[in-house]
Amino acid sequence: MNRLIIMGAGGFGREVYCWLKQSADWNVKWQFAGFLDDKLSSLEGFGIVPGVLGKIKEFVPQPDDQLVCAIGDPRARLAICRRLAGMGANFPVIRHPFTVIGESCRIGAGSILCPGAIITTNVVLGAFVIANLYAIVGHDACIGDGVTLGPHSGVTGFARIEEGASLGSHASVLPSACVGSYARVGAGSIVLRVVKPGATVMGVPAKQIIP
Repeated sequence: MNRLIIMGAGGFGREVYCWLKQSADWNVKWQFAGFLDDKLSSLEGFGIVPGVLGKIKEFVPQPDDQLVCAIGDPRARLAICRRLAGMGANFPVIRHPFTVIGESCRIGAGSILCPGAIITTNVVLGAFVIANLYAIVGHDACIGDGVTLGPHSGVTGFARIEEGASLGSHASVLPSACVGSYARVGAGSIVLRVVKPGATVMGVPAKQIIP
């Protein structure tokens, strides 16, 4: 069995640990080895064994290691994963049994699909994407590397979400709209057309609040 390691021992890392234990590959293809986190005390009081193995910045991947990145910040997630991928690290796609993936979809390495996530058809999902609980991606949408789709968020047909962007809980991106790289869409907001790279938008319709 391959050694499975979760990077990031915060709240989302603990959630991912729970989802992984419900996978058919748990203790079949994977032997869970523990977490990596630069804060070694992150799991104190949670009773998770094994706990934190060491710091991410000091980790050297071995050939049979399978890494799962549960780091919330998109910039940090991409920087860490790209560095380790350059060292030969392996990042499997993590798909909870209660997800739905339609036909002709492409999903990049290291992406995490949480319970209830739906990827419909002819969707392109980049590497290291997080589709949180009940996130939905509609037909022909394109999701860039490192994007975070919050719980119950929706990306509709032909929409584009560029690298490192984040959608808050219950946010929606309407058909053919575009969210620029590293932009943030606030919880419950609705994007009608275009969000500029790096901007933060909120509201219905979503309006820029931080340039």
